[in-house]
Parts: sequence; C-alpha cells; structure tokens
Amino acid sequence: MPSFSRRNFLFTSAAAAACTLVHAESTPAEPVIDIHQHTDYSGRTDEQLLLHQRNMGVSQTVLLPAGHPVKRPSTHMGKSNGLAAQCGPIETCYRIVQEHPGEYFFFANEVPDVENARQEIEKYLKLGALGIGEEKFNIDVESPAFDVVAGLATDYGVPLLMHIQYQMYNHGFDRFWRVLEKYPRTRFIGHAQTMWANIDKLADQKVLYPKTPVKAGGLTDRYLRDYPNFFADISAGSGLNSMLRDEEHARAFLLTHQDKIMYGSDCNDRTGKIPDCQGVLTIGAIKRLAPSKEIARKILHDNAARELKIPALTKAEG
Repeated sequence: MPSFSRRNFLFTSAAAAACTLVHAESTPAEPVIDIHQHTDYSGRTDEQLLLHQRNMGVSQTVLLPAGHPVKRPSTHMGKSNGLAAQCGPIETCYRIVQEHPGEYFFFANEVPDVENARQEIEKYLKLGALGIGEEKFNIDVESPAFDVVAGLATDYGVPLLMHIQYQMYNHGFDRFWRVLEKYPRTRFIGHAQTMWANIDKLADQKVLYPKTPVKAGGLTDRYLRDYPNFFADISAGSGLNSMLRDEEHARAFLLTHQDKIMYGSDCNDRTGKIPDCQGVLTIGAIKRLAPSKEIARKILHDNAARELKIPALTKAEG
C-alpha cells in the first residue's frame, strides 16, 4: 500500500526513474497479468481503475478485496480496515469481474478471526475466486486466525497472497518456514515491505524501504529457493525498490527465481501513466533488468497464468 516514504523514494529518485522510463514509454506488445489491484483504492472509482489498467497496458487483472470493516485487534481496532487504503470489499470486486469476464478476476477475503470468515471466503471461492487475499491483518503466521485462511487455501487448491510487514501485518516472517512445511500443498505468495527487504541477508527489520546494496541469501531468497510452495508478488513500492536499490543483484535474483515471481502493480494513481504510476515503472524495470525477454514474459505473464490458472484472453474478451 502507498505511503509518503514510498512515493518520496520512487518519484524523487530521478536517476532510477529516468532510466526506467525509457523502457516503460510504449504499451507492451506482450500480454501482462497484474495480480495485485484493488477497487475503491484511495477513493478511485471503477471507471478510473479500468482506464488505469488499460493505460498501463495490462491484459488481465486480479482484484484483491479487503475484509468487511470491523473494530478488533486484527484490524488495529478499525484503523486497517479497507487494507488501510480504503479498498473495497469482495462485492465490489465480484461486480467488476461479472461485467468484464476474461479480463478481470478476483480473490476472496475476509477478516480471518471474525465468526463467519470461513463461510464468507468459501462462498466466493465457490463463485470462482482464484485465491485468497490480500491477507493483510494484525495476526501471527502461526495463529488460529492464519490457520483459517491457510487451511482454506489448501482445501480449495488456491494460492494465498499475504502482506508481510514488520510489527504490523503477518508477524513472524522469520518463522514462516514452519508454515510452509505445515501446509506443503498451499501456495503462498509473499508481498510488501518486509518480504522485499529480506532479499538481503543483512536486512534491518525496522527499515522497510532499504536503499543499500544487497547481500544475497536473505530469508526471502531462501524461502523462494528451498520451498516449492512459496512465490513472490513483485508489486508496490517495495517490489520496485527491491530492484532499483541494487540492479546487479536484481538481475541475478530475477534469473534465479524466474519461475517464482509474479508481476503486480498495487498502485493507487488515476492515470496508469508515467510519471505518476509506479506500476508502469515496475513493468519497465522488469523488462530492463530481466536477463532475457523470455524471463521478463514469465514474470509479467506466464507464471501468474500457470499458478492462478488464468485462461488466455480471447479477442472477443479483449
């Protein structure tokens, strides 16, 4: 989710942005799947969202709903409702998917420790949700609440996309290997600041947008390497920062994990164009830093199509 610090880094770092812009100017000829967008994002309308995705050159989009608003510790007593960004609940996502079949898809979600969480998520999984998320709540990864969503993901054979942020959401990333081993048939897709800071073996957990060179071998690198059920959502300012902070490392990282990384935008601007849109900058960075066009296509399209079972867009749908 956006923050001042993210925008401050992305849009005032002229050198990093400028070299990316050159490669992001044209609409991509290759198909792009965006696995991370939201309805009502920071007050953005449906019409603005649809235009934003078209302007970015995205072929197919996955909408991630918020849970329904409640005041309890898992939502920081309501402060994190709407994924802390005014994002819409599942009904708003389902409506767009019904109106744009083949082009828009959705995940199911609910605050995991409310009484009807399982029933609400199951309802929409049965209606065609491709996964569960964005799971962004003030809970521990080894808690009964987390077990609800992880267990459902296993039962329905769908991935779980989770926001990992130190001392805020999904606590216990250093212990997440135990979750990966407890649920070997569940595909977990990691996202956000702590996920991407931990590409660095020397990561300071309190620094959410590090700018120092990366020492390979961090937790994220090891989870991606050692666990076939762990994947990466390279969206938001944290995903872009993970590449721009050390481009030499980024090239090697994209090569090593080319089958485990999926593109997402997670940007709340209205234009879908440079210089406002971080999602376009991320597409440009992937195209520029991926060691080959084939690897770039995997990250921008093929991995998501395979793992989320997204069918190819037909001419009629496009």
